[in-house]
Amino acid sequence: MQEKKRGTLAVLTGGGDCPGLNAVIRAVVKTAIHHGFEIYGISNGFHGLICNDMKLMGLEDVSGILPRGGTILGTTNRDNPFHYAAGEDEKGNVIYEDRREDVVRNLKDHGIGCLIVIGGDGSLKIAYDLHRFCGVNVVGVPKTIDNDLPCTERTFGFDTAMAMATEALDRLHTTAESHHRVMVLEVMGRYAGWIALHSGIAGGADVILIPEIPYDLDAVIRKIRRRQQNGKKFSIITVAEGAKPIGGQLTIARMVKESFEPIRLGGIGEKLAREIEEKTGIESRCTVLGYLQRGGSPTAYDRVLSTRYGAAAVEACLDEEYNVMVSLQANQIVRVPIAQAASKPHQVPVDSDIVRTGREVGISFGDEKPEE
Repeated sequence: MQEKKRGTLAVLTGGGDCPGLNAVIRAVVKTAIHHGFEIYGISNGFHGLICNDMKLMGLEDVSGILPRGGTILGTTNRDNPFHYAAGEDEKGNVIYEDRREDVVRNLKDHGIGCLIVIGGDGSLKIAYDLHRFCGVNVVGVPKTIDNDLPCTERTFGFDTAMAMATEALDRLHTTAESHHRVMVLEVMGRYAGWIALHSGIAGGADVILIPEIPYDLDAVIRKIRRRQQNGKKFSIITVAEGAKPIGGQLTIARMVKESFEPIRLGGIGEKLAREIEEKTGIESRCTVLGYLQRGGSPTAYDRVLSTRYGAAAVEACLDEEYNVMVSLQANQIVRVPIAQAASKPHQVPVDSDIVRTGREVGISFGDEKPEE
């Protein structure tokens, strides 16, 4: 006698790619099948949900994907079903449509009882809106290398990004020391400094600049000068893309109108290197790590965390506890209201022990006052 199907779920990945996405997908599919669910994989984020581009997943679809970067489902950081860019008018203005009814119909046609959304703040906000305005059952999985989502201690992808940035700092040390240069490494993070802070400490940076602590260029230069006086002819600076000087503005690379997050930060590293060289005469160079932080195979830690998140998302569906996000708290996977996950970003507390540790080992955060 054939076992009765428990129900039908669907999973999508939204926003930017991130190490560990495939590990989450694998865990979702394997756990769903283990408990008797059918599971659909939706292609290319919310675009596939709008356009009914989905397929029934089997164990063969997730075989061998645990160590792979990217996402086998594809993703996009555009295509919000509530504000869908459908084309342009004769003047070149973007025409937006509300496609929520298509989403609801496609889910209903496939008998999908819950949508598992793996994404950052933008994707989770859309998931929350689908619940609020359309009655869709959703479960969120926190995804971002920036580690800036509220209600969770760690997002998957952060550990891999931190490891990549740390390796870059290790490599920059040799060229900085050989050429007596100031080397600036610009890392991602948006409005939070987690990557810069952790990789900067792990990679032995002399200066760490993060969005949470606006910096004084003169304080940075004083740190470089002190190192010179102590016989250190090079300096390493890690700067988060969202860092800014005291009283200054964010450095914006470009705007992407159709995106969940239209502001693209970038350029602070080059600006900082140029200003340091102009004021000190010391040859200064910038390396922008960019998308290297988001690509490639996830670390062992991220593989484990991703697997825990994926399994926990299906367990929430099994318990019929919807409209939640799975979260890591005190090293336990718990569930929190998805509305909280769509609130303001989780930034580095400026009085945290890790910032204090950095100061204790002599790292400058660009806010130190001149010694009298």
